[in-house]
Amino acid sequence: MSDDHEHHHIDWREHGVKVIPGNSLDPNTAQTPGMNRATAINNARAGAEKIWAGTVTIHANAKTGAHHHGDLESIIYVVKGKARMRWGEHLEYTAEAGPGDFIYVPPFVPHQEINASRDETLECVLVRSGQEPVVVNLDIEPVEKPEDVPWIDPIHR
Repeated sequence: MSDDHEHHHIDWREHGVKVIPGNSLDPNTAQTPGMNRATAINNARAGAEKIWAGTVTIHANAKTGAHHHGDLESIIYVVKGKARMRWGEHLEYTAEAGPGDFIYVPPFVPHQEINASRDETLECVLVRSGQEPVVVNLDIEPVEKPEDVPWIDPIHR
């Protein structure tokens, strides 16, 4: 059977594009102290097989515990507020991101999200390369002064 022929038998209404309203996200996902994650796109809600997407809100002046996400890749898009990321064996590296910036977190990188604002909530969209809500919380204290890493992307050099 050719692909063309098979496509005529797919119910695209049921198995096509899905819009997940922002007010219907599911908070029942892995959590880290200091932040609220809510699922928008996953297998159960949208049929996604290789990616997960949702929102994360970090309270004013809050910082998450140190954690990593196993072999998952993560992309964070900052919608509102100012994010400070710390990462490394001792969370010794740091960089900041604001509205419109994307942050990429490779697999197994120990990191900490920090809301760099004392009075504004940090709102982000989060996309992961897998379905498992892997959050490995780590017992890390930063033991040395953070080394400032310039935020470099094709626009900011």
